[in-house]
Amino acid sequence: MLRSKMKWNITYTGDEETSSSIRGITDLTSRLLVQRDLTDPDAIDRFLHPSVDDLHDPFLLSGMNKAVQRVREAIEKEERILVFGDYDADGVSSTTVMVEALKEAGALCDFYIPNRFTEGYGPNESAFREAAEAGFNLIITVDNGVAADYEAKVAKELGIDLIITDHHEVQEVLPEAYAIIHPKTSENYPFKELAGVGVAFKFAQALLPKFPKHLLDLTALGTVADLVPLKDENRALVYLGLKAMNKTKRIGLLALIETCGIDGMIDEESIGFTIGPRVNAVGRLQDASPAVDLFLTKDMEEARELAEMINELNQERQKIVADIAKEAENMLKNNEQPLGEVIVVAKAGWNPGVLGIVASKLVRTFDRPAIVLGIDEEKQQAKGSARSIDAFDLFSNCMEIRDQFIHFGGHAQAAGMTVDSDKIDQIRSLLCELAKKKLTEEDYQQSLNIEMSIRLEDVSLQQIEEISKLRPFGMGNPKPLFHVKETPKEIRLIGSRQNHLKMQFVKEKAKLDGIGFGMGELYHKIGSSSEVEVVGELSINEWNGRKNPQIMIKDLQVSHWQLFDHRGSRQLEKQLSQIDIERTVGIKFTDNNIPDIPCSTYRPAELTALNKENIDGIVLLDLPDQLSQLSEVIQELDPQKIYACYQVQDGAFFQAIPTREHFKWFYGMLMKRENFNIHTDKELLAKKKGWSRSMIDFISQVFFELGFVKMEDGKISLRSNPEQKDLSESNLYQQRIQQLHIEQTLYYSTYKELKDWLNLQRKTVREEVLNGL
Repeated sequence: MLRSKMKWNITYTGDEETSSSIRGITDLTSRLLVQRDLTDPDAIDRFLHPSVDDLHDPFLLSGMNKAVQRVREAIEKEERILVFGDYDADGVSSTTVMVEALKEAGALCDFYIPNRFTEGYGPNESAFREAAEAGFNLIITVDNGVAADYEAKVAKELGIDLIITDHHEVQEVLPEAYAIIHPKTSENYPFKELAGVGVAFKFAQALLPKFPKHLLDLTALGTVADLVPLKDENRALVYLGLKAMNKTKRIGLLALIETCGIDGMIDEESIGFTIGPRVNAVGRLQDASPAVDLFLTKDMEEARELAEMINELNQERQKIVADIAKEAENMLKNNEQPLGEVIVVAKAGWNPGVLGIVASKLVRTFDRPAIVLGIDEEKQQAKGSARSIDAFDLFSNCMEIRDQFIHFGGHAQAAGMTVDSDKIDQIRSLLCELAKKKLTEEDYQQSLNIEMSIRLEDVSLQQIEEISKLRPFGMGNPKPLFHVKETPKEIRLIGSRQNHLKMQFVKEKAKLDGIGFGMGELYHKIGSSSEVEVVGELSINEWNGRKNPQIMIKDLQVSHWQLFDHRGSRQLEKQLSQIDIERTVGIKFTDNNIPDIPCSTYRPAELTALNKENIDGIVLLDLPDQLSQLSEVIQELDPQKIYACYQVQDGAFFQAIPTREHFKWFYGMLMKRENFNIHTDKELLAKKKGWSRSMIDFISQVFFELGFVKMEDGKISLRSNPEQKDLSESNLYQQRIQQLHIEQTLYYSTYKELKDWLNLQRKTVREEVLNGL
């Protein structure tokens, strides 16, 4: 048995109806649509082919009409407008979209993005006062502002009209702004999950006379990067935005795509794993304004310089993240800071800009919510980010202790905060108490939502291409995870460091490759011919012009006991190097020399003193004298892993056992001769009859044991009137027969024959347990 690392949530029953009324869709794809609550043909068509018609009226957003009128008034009066943005990819995209829309409408505008390190997230009094001094009459926030109650009052005091466009969680008090445009404060708006850039796009849609399709590219970028659900309007915006991005004439975006080395079509994964992280990197390490400059520039030379700078910043960011993550992990593992139900880890000198990524890594490593803080020793404050597991809503739980934070904001799974340094331990304690009350042990385990079990014959290039019609994938529309249960034809390690796992499943004409990145340590934990269950995403591997279906493995398990066949091996040290030495024991039946193995070794009689619940595997080091000895060990320990590591030297299998005719001929020969000289006559007899010397010795020894012959000075002769006995009465004869049977059963058998025999012994265990119950 090999347990999965994650919790597998089966999201299907197998009884789902299919949407067979849609032409050209396979049954498999149809079931995926049903799982997304899509059964109506019109709804399915809208899902598969989003269009501009799927976007909602922007004036359904509360405050939109008032805000647009105020902007038009500012344009007419030539008032200066400041777009107050944010430093992440959503904030950068939002800022660019709003600035372009305002300029296109004829406004005099500029943008301002606060410095993450000196100002922190969202509006601040100092920036507003500088804006007033610079002559700005109107400030429009994008991707921030809904928590800026105090700053809204400052703006009012300064005579600045403040329009807030945001999408973050609404807190207890709404700011007293000129207008607030937020889907969650808009009762009549049908979709509540827009990204910050989505709200900015809706503002542009309301402000401009024509539909702003030229802003869709950046709207897709910010929406995907901010991990909002790709449902409803978000799906339409990203679908249309990806089309626009693949045809974009935006110089800065083209330069960034070129610098990223993206070849071919840009999809949501290109944004999520390549473009988005680079845009985010700017604000994580410095002022994020260059990222906005990149998307606004009309100069290709400037765009390339900015794109190269951003790429270099991303490389620097990657190193900083790796260093801090390693340091934080060591602090927790070494108990330098407590590893509680909720991780709260802090240190002076950590860059606050990358701590959200570090928190994500800690969540994956320790399977619990994590808050990572960088301490400013001068201010005696700590600033950082938090990430969570599915079962723990960060926003609602942190709001229960809101008085502990200087600043706090975010979502259910991600948040940012500033705290007094002396409150860090208190916050950790309070959040751990909340987690203890609300979470079960299962809640801490990472989970995979499996959409379907499939057979190898269900998988084809055409089927995988059809599944791609469900794109864009993301939050709210995850890339489907499939479950495959088959015996791999081949398992091997790949990669320069041999740390990746590759499997090949074959069934008749169907073939599917499985790739498990970073799963190389499982190679020695999967027995040959074991049926393996894998969960992963279907994709197409293109290599040298050939396309093959493959499954990118996220997790795997073996749900039955496993046999690891190392019989006769001379490389046991290597083959047993990965066993769990704490839960595996070696078994020896004889006093013969046995190989050194990494775990403790016991004779069967010594097993009674062991804690059986802690034993998961056994290493068989030699053959028993009787098969029942091995049966008793299996029945006593019920191991989930059996490593057959014994060897046979001078075995009975290759020493031919004489038949009754052999014994009869040898006896008749002795009757005709006075004696048989074991030293001189044996060689002659072996040549004459083609018998082995060992067989002649064996016949002689059996006759001697039965009392048929006597031996004097190396000469064998018949006894007079010996007692009549059957060959089966000879212990030596019976031992040879038994040894042969043991070797045939345990050593010279095929893998399947050995596993079947061992299975029979395990079945006896199960039957005894059931009968006992």
